[in-house]
Amino acid sequence: MKTTSVLKICAAVALALPFCFTGPAAAADTFVTIGTGGITGVYYPVGGAICRLVNKDRKTHQVRCTVESTGASVFNVNAVRSGDLSMGIVQSDVQYYAANGKEVEQFVKAGPDKKLRALFSLQSEAFTLVARDDANIKKFEDLKGKRMNLGDPGSGNRNTLELLMREYQWTPQVFSLATDLKPAEMAGALCDNKIDAYVYVVGHPNGSIKEATTTCESHLVPVAGPEVTGLMKKYPFYPEAFIPAGLYKGMTEPVKTFGPRATLIASADLPEAVAYAVTKAVFSNLEEFKQLHPALAQLTPQNMLEGNSVPFHPGAVKYFKEAGLMK
Repeated sequence: MKTTSVLKICAAVALALPFCFTGPAAAADTFVTIGTGGITGVYYPVGGAICRLVNKDRKTHQVRCTVESTGASVFNVNAVRSGDLSMGIVQSDVQYYAANGKEVEQFVKAGPDKKLRALFSLQSEAFTLVARDDANIKKFEDLKGKRMNLGDPGSGNRNTLELLMREYQWTPQVFSLATDLKPAEMAGALCDNKIDAYVYVVGHPNGSIKEATTTCESHLVPVAGPEVTGLMKKYPFYPEAFIPAGLYKGMTEPVKTFGPRATLIASADLPEAVAYAVTKAVFSNLEEFKQLHPALAQLTPQNMLEGNSVPFHPGAVKYFKEAGLMK
């Protein structure tokens, strides 16, 4: 394509694509892309929030950031490993499996990803237990003998639930009924009185849980105790989590639980200066960042360093030490 054609294209789309440049100032810029998830999910707007803060000070660090809607965690890990993405938002348990070449077939075949690095953690994706009020479920142990949805086979919901069931030495036979409904079916089944409870590992607020708590008499159940503590010790990518009060009907107090975190990952090949710029942009504007999406409201500088199972990128470490968050 001739240079004049390139210039015409850039001019035509200048308003829609602000990252199309022809001048000499653009030559020094580093362009990065963050892989997120579906456009209706949480990952996509969170990725956009990160890029918004990075681009706000791009004249200083010369890093320009864009987001890409993807198939989420597993896709993002693979794309960062192949170099197709600069960074990606990934669940902390998927991060662990990729780093160790476990669980996911693609990770097992590819082997451990020794170059996988963390920048920082994002919102908690809480292990959320939703139950009908008339089922008298006040704690996880009360699920014995109830009609329980285990989740779609192979899903993160089911995998996390089965790990916790092992801590209790439970099998599906402890329930009077064990179903394998997908997330889109769970709230409807609960309110149609087909099940007593379901688990959803997800960021909050969430539409499915809002549907359940507004359509029928239901509530969120705390998930805590020695078994949960044991699980978190075995799997450090499952830190403690709190679902904030007021997100759902009748929820007057925070609900204690655990769960993976969404994390921002990159390859060790990402330049240190880029990782530093991205980390600094978010942490130095944290209050603004938290206002860009409800799921980010509970973030603190301290909990954004939790839940990772791979080394931090040197660029992130540089910022953490400067900010007094790491020795």
